[in-house]
Amino acid sequence: MAEAIQKKLKAELEKYTQMQKDVSKSMSARQKLETQLTENNIVKEELGLLDSTNTVYKLIGPVLVKQDLDEAKATVAKRLEYINGEIQRYETLLKDMEKKSEQHREVLSSLQQEFQKAQGLAVGKA
Repeated sequence: MAEAIQKKLKAELEKYTQMQKDVSKSMSARQKLETQLTENNIVKEELGLLDSTNTVYKLIGPVLVKQDLDEAKATVAKRLEYINGEIQRYETLLKDMEKKSEQHREVLSSLQQEFQKAQGLAVGKA
């Protein structure tokens, strides 16, 4: 009896550990998106300070290419929209992962209690 519970406990613990790794990866990705959001907001502010007489360049590989100011502003706005959407997606994903992680913790706790009881019964019989 105790061995079966121990196997279940071990399997559940592996699932929980994997879930924690996934949460960590998702949080890291979200932090990168936050950094990109900040950088793009700064670019948007800087582009807002320019007028049509200023020249804007876009870095494509190792080359600077002249770009229209309105086009640059539109590109940054689309990028900000995309980054915000991705951040929302990761927040939803993290909330779901937290719920599943909590469920795994509860299952682990109950399995640990069962295992301890089974060990106590086995010791009592011996």
